[in-house]
Order: sequence, then C-alpha cells, then structure tokens
Amino acid sequence: MSPRPKKLNMESSIYEGSDGWWHGRVTMGVKDDGSYDRRHRRAKTEPEVRRKVRELEDLRDKGRAPKAGRKPTVAAWMETYLTDIASLKLKPRSLDDYWSKTRNDIVPGIGRHRLDKLAPEHLEKMYRAMLDEGHAPSHVLKVHRILSRALKIAHRRRMIVENVATLVDPPSVDETEANPFTTDEAKAFLQAAAKRPSFMRWCVGVGMGFRQGETLGLRWPYVDLEGELFHPQWQLQRLTWRHGCNDPHACGDRLHRFEPCLPDCGTHKNYTRGCPQTCTKTCTRHASACPERKGGGLVFTRPKTKKSTNPVPIPPPFVPYLREHKARQEGMRAAAGEQWQEHKAVFTRPDGRPLDPRADWEEFKDLLKEAGIDDRRLYDGSRHTAGTILNELGVDMPTIMEILRHTQISQTRRYVKGRSHLSKDAMRRMGEAFMPQPEPAIETTIETTDSRTARARRRRRRLR
Repeated sequence: MSPRPKKLNMESSIYEGSDGWWHGRVTMGVKDDGSYDRRHRRAKTEPEVRRKVRELEDLRDKGRAPKAGRKPTVAAWMETYLTDIASLKLKPRSLDDYWSKTRNDIVPGIGRHRLDKLAPEHLEKMYRAMLDEGHAPSHVLKVHRILSRALKIAHRRRMIVENVATLVDPPSVDETEANPFTTDEAKAFLQAAAKRPSFMRWCVGVGMGFRQGETLGLRWPYVDLEGELFHPQWQLQRLTWRHGCNDPHACGDRLHRFEPCLPDCGTHKNYTRGCPQTCTKTCTRHASACPERKGGGLVFTRPKTKKSTNPVPIPPPFVPYLREHKARQEGMRAAAGEQWQEHKAVFTRPDGRPLDPRADWEEFKDLLKEAGIDDRRLYDGSRHTAGTILNELGVDMPTIMEILRHTQISQTRRYVKGRSHLSKDAMRRMGEAFMPQPEPAIETTIETTDSRTARARRRRRRLR
C-alpha cells in the first residue's frame, strides 16, 4: 500500500467526522506566540464545507482575514474604541455625545452581539425601534455614524471581515429650515436686550454671528479694542462629569432607579424633562454625585476647527459699548471683593463666573417674547441672522464665509436665507434686462387753419 501523499504547505484539510458533520481546517499563518493559526469550519455536506473553506482561503490570500481569537461584543468594543481610540482625536463635547449615544442606544440595542456575528438586519431593527420610541431621524443618523466609525476601525484592524454599517441605509433627514430675524426683528430684539446688562452679549451674537459657546467663551486677553479684532481662541461648554472612583456602579448606588415612575408621578411633575430614566443593572451613571468626579461642568475648551480661531473684525460702533461694558465689569469686580472668581471672561455673572449656557438660552427666549418675535432657535437668532443680513447688504459669499469662519462656502450658503422682497426686486431687474421696453405714447395735436369765413361758407352750402 502506497503511503498517503504529504499535504503541501498551507493546504487545507477537509474530512467527514464521526459526528456526521464535514469539517475543514485552514492554515492561516502564524500566531503572535509562534504557533500555527488553524481555523475550523464545518457543515452538513461536503460541498458546503468546501465553499466555506474556499471563502476563508480567499480572505487569507488577499490579506483580509480577521485576526485569530474570540471577537469582543459590540458593547466591549465600543468601550475600547471610545476609551483608547476616539478620545485621542475627538473634542470633549463630541466625546461626551459619543458616550451618551453608546450607553443609551447602541449597547441596549445590539451590545450583546459579537462583532463578527453582527448583521445588517440587527442594525435595521435597532433603528426601527428607535424611531418607534420617538427618536428623531437625525438622532438615529448620528447613532449610525458613530457605530459605522467604530466598525470601520475594527475592520481596519482585521477584527471583522466587513463593516456591516456600510450595508445599511440610515433614515433620511430633512434639513432644518432656517428662520433668521429680519432686519426689523433684529432691531426690535436688540432694543429689548438694551435694557439688560447682557446687551453686548446679544450684539456680538446677532451682529457678528458668533456661536453661543464662542460668545460666552470670549476672554479679555483675546479682545483687541485698539485693532478692533476678536480672537475667538476659546469656547465655553458644559461637559459631562466622569467618575474618578474605582467602582462607578457602587458609587451611584443611592441614585439608581430600576423601576419606572407611575403615570401620575407627583415627585417629578415640575421637572422640565419629566421623570428620570430607569437604570440598567450595571449602571455607571450619576458621576455628578461622585466625590472624586472629574472632567465635567463649565469648561473653557478650544474651538473644533482651526478656521474657527481666525480673528474677526469688530464693527466700529461696537467698540465704545465694549469699553463701557468693560468699565462696568470693573465696578462689579470691586463690589464683589474676595467673592470675585477671575476667569477673564468678557461676559460674566456678578461674581465673575462665566454665564451659564442654560440661563443664556432662557434669556434669549424671554427677549423673544419682550420683542414680540415668534419662537425660534438660538442659532436662527444669531448665526443665521448675521449671514442673511450680510447678504442683504450686498456682501459677497466669500466674505460672509470669512466672517462666519466656515471651512466650505457650501456651508455658508446653507446659513444664508433669501428674502422674498429681494427675490422680487431681482426678478424685476431680470425682466428689464431681457424684455423689450414698450414704445412711449406720442401725444398728437391736430391744428386747424379754418377761418370764421370758411366755416360760415360751409354752413350756407348745407342750408341750400
């Protein structure tokens, strides 16, 4: 009997086992510890196991095979991604948003699935459930982008064969219609704001198109009144607190709520956001109550893009009011004495602390009512208003782009809303340019040279 031929290097094995299944063994290479990386596939029939073996060999030959070892769950990978990878690149506020959507949406929805077992259908069911719960399509789209980015990194590191998020169509989102102030509304708004100490805060927001965080984050060392320039190097943001203790779940033990409130709950009836959400069994929230909490509260952070830090010219009429505002702040500092907390902020509370963004938003809503303006977003009343009025004044798009510090002019165009009276005037001029003008009416005067004698002669002829 001739000896069984020896298999070639990296050649796969296919055989029928005693358990009635067909098995395939594929050599993928060498592991980190030097041992051979052998992968196993099995199926009920020989053709099926051969197909699986060929697919695995094809991934090996193309260098796309996932690494050996048991793959983590979605929940475990998201924690690794946010802690070790995303935290190196994202701004603090963006990282907070990633963590929030991961805890509240991704982990409850698909957190128990292994990365290599995740299918497009799992994502579609999660998105459908989120929409049925009342989440806006824009919220679901953000969750999709966060998850897609995390899976892209996993695919790049050969933990999975394919990023299944690319196979899913997220909900489409209609762009929010901008509703900026008209020129008359902007004047009425600032007239109402002139009665308050925060008058210049609203002048900067409405007249210069600063974002809320940029306005509240302005600091005197970056204000050049002589050169009439603002240098927006900082922004004020409220960040989520993080636990500094070793056991976040036990730290928030007294605040955990595992049972939902009754429909007629009276404890939280005056809460703006209603009854608080219930906690999971492994809840690690409530970091604001941690004795060793860190990284939260009102914080001065750097702007998101380099373009956002470009200097912005101050309108010359603003300069005297800014000097007066600074002098008034010096008086507040003297009155507060030792209670003054120095942050060098341009817009502060009576004790020197920066303005709270929540209180700032509430003041905006109050000023809308005082000015008799219908309700709208803070962004509409500041950034969109500045871009639209600049356009009405005849400022070209590249200049508006520089003032608003956008990176792309297409973004600037979304901030500028056309006005009906400007469109009507433009179409009138268009018509005059193309259509022929009607001929002017010519007034004709008929002069007669009949004399009295000639008229008498004609009458006598008629009488004959």
